Amino acid sequence: MGKIAAFFDIDGTLYRDSLLIEHFKKLIKYDLINERKWSEHLETTYRNWEKRQGNYDDYLHEISDQYVEAIKGLSYNDLNFSCDQVIKLKADRVYKYTRSRIKWHQDRNHIVIFISGSPDYLVQRMADKYNVSDNIGSTYIVANGRITGDVIPMWDAESKNKAMDKFIEKYDIDMENSYAYGDTNGDVSMLSRVKYPVAINPTRELLTHLYNDEILRKKAQIVVERKDVIYDLRADVLHMENIERSDY
Repeated sequence: MGKIAAFFDIDGTLYRDSLLIEHFKKLIKYDLINERKWSEHLETTYRNWEKRQGNYDDYLHEISDQYVEAIKGLSYNDLNFSCDQVIKLKADRVYKYTRSRIKWHQDRNHIVIFISGSPDYLVQRMADKYNVSDNIGSTYIVANGRITGDVIPMWDAESKNKAMDKFIEKYDIDMENSYAYGDTNGDVSMLSRVKYPVAINPTRELLTHLYNDEILRKKAQIVVERKDVIYDLRADVLHMENIERSDY
């Protein structure tokens, strides 16, 4: 029998927002990129999402595209400084439930792995902070000490699925007794492959997927954390009509 593992997404699952967005803001604060990169392209998108007027996945993809464009040519040393500030000032802004689950798995000697679409240099720092077994994020290519603008993404289901295959082989993981935690459709491959999938504060798109997937609907757990209250549901009690009408 192989080892039990727990696969965690970070943004929206552990961290309460997006590490990439926090880094974007820090780059502006320290004058490492021009503020117009945010105000001219992303302010409206961000405000629309805050008002729940946009699709979350589309919102993140647009942010990611603009982030890549903004940091192209940036010194890797400057980037590392701003990353350190993100972790120093923001890394404790996490969901209580997810933080407690990481500890729960670690206390049982499970393999804890972060798989995130955020930049690898931020994911690595979060992995170090929470002392997890391994991690992978989107790889931002560096050449001659500067960001090239080329990215090997880790924000879609297919990429995360391939990453899981590598971790399964590396650690001899028993997927029939393992766990996964995610919040968007990009985490579907992780949730689908384990015995114990947990959707944390899921997007409407992910809820719809859980409802329409007969296997996931039967086994998925849904956790919603609001303020200091944690709501624990089962996917098989969802009502599609409520999902479609919800403003969530």
